Amino acid sequence: MRVLIADDHALFRDSLRSLLEARGYAVIGEARNGREAVELARRLKPTVVLMDLAMPEMDGLAATKILSAELPEVKVAVLTASDDDAKLFEAIKCGAQGYLLKNLEAASFFALLEGLERGEPALTPGLARRLLREFAQPSPRDKSGDDLDALTDREREVLELMVRGVTSNRQLARELAVSENTVKFHVRNILDKLHVHNRAEVVSFALRHKIVDMPGGS
Repeated sequence: MRVLIADDHALFRDSLRSLLEARGYAVIGEARNGREAVELARRLKPTVVLMDLAMPEMDGLAATKILSAELPEVKVAVLTASDDDAKLFEAIKCGAQGYLLKNLEAASFFALLEGLERGEPALTPGLARRLLREFAQPSPRDKSGDDLDALTDREREVLELMVRGVTSNRQLARELAVSENTVKFHVRNILDKLHVHNRAEVVSFALRHKIVDMPGGS
């Protein structure tokens, strides 16, 4: 995995680089602000950008939105000290595929990072529950029913599995008895048809529109 670190604190960047490299990750660049993060990501094409929120010149949310639009193959995971709900929700809306708190234990951090590489949202269970509660609420700006009608039966089946927590390509392929490439094709189609950026957003969309029920019957 090729990692780009974006944080305005040099000591934190140094510590995170040492931690990542000790586990065999390649840290290919460091950015001191959101503007540098965007420029380096365009040039270096990292697998993952670990993005702080509060940075000078351009903050992490603005940088995440740009990267999500320009480089959808680059996964952005917010890495911040803020567990504020509004920041969490806005980060996901901007296209972040993970929200990691800086007080995470190393084992949990690397488990989430490895999941992110496999295409899974990088969220702790607590943050995932808060996100689901927020995005399960109806919104007057929700997409039209035409988007839902565009989904094929197979795509709806994939979507239902994702809502129920089967999010990695490997798990989905096993459940559906198809190849991982076929899963990637279906997931890409779902994202395109529902006009969302990542799997966390598509799960939230499905819950808002009651395409499938929330796990646990709530």
